Amino acid sequence: MFNKYYGSTSESSDSDVPPADKLVKTMDLNYLMLDSHSIQKHLEDVCVHSRPETIDTILLNHNTIVALPQIIDRFQHLRVLDISNNRITSIPEFIVRLPLHTLIAKNNLIDDEGIPKTFESQLKVLNISGNRLIHFPDQILMISSLEYLYMGSNHLVEIPKDIDRLIRLKFLCLGGNNLSDVPVTLGQLDNMKALNLSHNSLESLPQSIANLKNLKSLMLHKNRLRTLPVEIVSLKCLSELSLRDNPLVVRFVSDMTHNPPTLLELSARIIKINNVPYGERDLPHSLIEYLSSAHHCVNPKCKGVFFDDRVEHIKFVDFCGKYRIPLLQYLCSSKCIVNNSNVCDDSTDSKMMRKVLLG
Repeated sequence: MFNKYYGSTSESSDSDVPPADKLVKTMDLNYLMLDSHSIQKHLEDVCVHSRPETIDTILLNHNTIVALPQIIDRFQHLRVLDISNNRITSIPEFIVRLPLHTLIAKNNLIDDEGIPKTFESQLKVLNISGNRLIHFPDQILMISSLEYLYMGSNHLVEIPKDIDRLIRLKFLCLGGNNLSDVPVTLGQLDNMKALNLSHNSLESLPQSIANLKNLKSLMLHKNRLRTLPVEIVSLKCLSELSLRDNPLVVRFVSDMTHNPPTLLELSARIIKINNVPYGERDLPHSLIEYLSSAHHCVNPKCKGVFFDDRVEHIKFVDFCGKYRIPLLQYLCSSKCIVNNSNVCDDSTDSKMMRKVLLG
């Protein structure tokens, strides 16, 4: 009676699952348009006529489930649970107490209140895309074992600064949200290989993105980006960069802007360039702080500095012999561009990029 619901069987030798001579089964109830009551009856039948401890995968996607039945907690060796494409409004606490490594709950009706208060789990894969989340749940930051996190097509307004707590994260999908900013701490996720930030409202990226040394895929299409941080060229593993439908692609900004520096800035530049000595007895504390905020010109052959007024220069970098990507550089003077070929040179070691998607 139940065999038609089971997929392929396999053996397992893990110490916390049934002995190797017991078949571990998949309960497959996909695409049957079952409601919550019908799912309850199917699970009860399994508990009565079979052994729930032999089930390691339950597939319930594409039904009409509103709430998950409590009886699921009888399946104490469950590793994979797919409840996607239903009408579920919340993930109950008992679900995250199961020994799951994969939970797929995409395309439901889960909002901020529908996330469990705590995640007592060792999840590696969590997919809650296509729901109604507005705020990134702090509870998810507790899952230090997480490697794949899918939260696209929600209504998220920000990425938490503590995102770096997910130290094992390899894939992060946040496309299709309402994000306008990316925290610097995102650059501390050393294991990140794929990052999807497409379909948001991002106008810039932090320089720390360049710290993702293992990053292979970066999806940035359909944002408001006009430039990319110049440090991105150091991502030697990056092989796919999607930039279509951004202002930097729709209309390349090639001119430079330069506002005349104030007398304060001119004076401060002279002090810094000529290494004029000063101390607390010579200047007010506010001027000492201002002098400490000096930035060095990006031109390696220039000793100049700037404070508030600088030349914004768009350098076009050829990533793969065909696409020229604008990167923003700050210079102390327009003379650096005119007189220094090193700054104006469009060439770079860019054969690393195999796929740049601009259109």
